[in-house]
Amino acid sequence: RKAIKGLIVMTADLEQLGKSLFVNEVPDLWAKKGPLSLKTPPVHWISGIFFPQAFFTGAMQNFARKYGEEIDLLSYSQKVVSEVVDPKRDLTRPPEDGVYIYGLFLEGARWARSVERLQDSRPKELFTELPACLFVPAKNRVTNPSDYRCPCYKVLSRKGTLLTTGHSTNFVLYLELPTDQKVAKWIKAGVAAFLALKHETSNASVPFMNRLDVRRLKATSSCGDR
Repeated sequence: RKAIKGLIVMTADLEQLGKSLFVNEVPDLWAKKGPLSLKTPPVHWISGIFFPQAFFTGAMQNFARKYGEEIDLLSYSQKVVSEVVDPKRDLTRPPEDGVYIYGLFLEGARWARSVERLQDSRPKELFTELPACLFVPAKNRVTNPSDYRCPCYKVLSRKGTLLTTGHSTNFVLYLELPTDQKVAKWIKAGVAAFLALKHETSNASVPFMNRLDVRRLKATSSCGDR
């Protein structure tokens, strides 16, 4: 950003990095720092994936090739795995079909693990963490009209532009979340899911932070560094 604004020199490496980001490719500078691996992890941190739409498309293509299905007839069935508390610890094997993901957050509602339903947020609770989810492609799937189709975005702005690939720069997909209340309630409340949150390091934002951020804030407070 500084190079684009003219604050620093635009080098050849920075120019190539910018071109790669523009077409949703991993820049060579970044790829050289990451290990090459063909091993599939048991669960994926979806918030850390640069182009999550391509990730879901790739997982569906793998399913289509495995079973010889037409990809145009496939769509994702989704299940929130409420019994999983720590995805990296509890999910040690990938699913037979589909993918496990984690790293999603809800705004305007919360996921009740005990009843596995979407419910109202608690007082002073703006964002809540959604448990790990299992996405499995299914052929000619019929959606449940009583489920809330929750839009999922990369960031909180809820807006983006359409790329030449046909994907949005912000919108990822719809999550189909079971609810025992009218879907119109969640639509009016503007309930949405996000891959990343933006927090301010103040006491007012502590209830909205994830567990790691809370531990960090406590550690800095104990050292007198505010």
